Amino acid sequence: MPSNGFDCVRPVDLAERAYLESLIDADYEHCHPGETLEDLKQRASFSKEDKGLLHDWMAVAAARAAEERAMAPLLIAAE
Repeated sequence: MPSNGFDCVRPVDLAERAYLESLIDADYEHCHPGETLEDLKQRASFSKEDKGLLHDWMAVAAARAAEERAMAPLLIAAE
């Protein structure tokens, strides 16, 4: 999936990065048997192709997170 709407996924902190990665971890391992998302992250540090692949997977994670936020109930404080 090309990363069209999420050209630059930049988590604000490590907790957000971990959350985004948790949204794609199982799917990545399903699509790439014998590999983990951690393997991809390591290779991305020196491989342009793997960096692009990681970028695309993080775009998927960002889209899933946005979808979850849109579906979350709106909490209204009591007066």
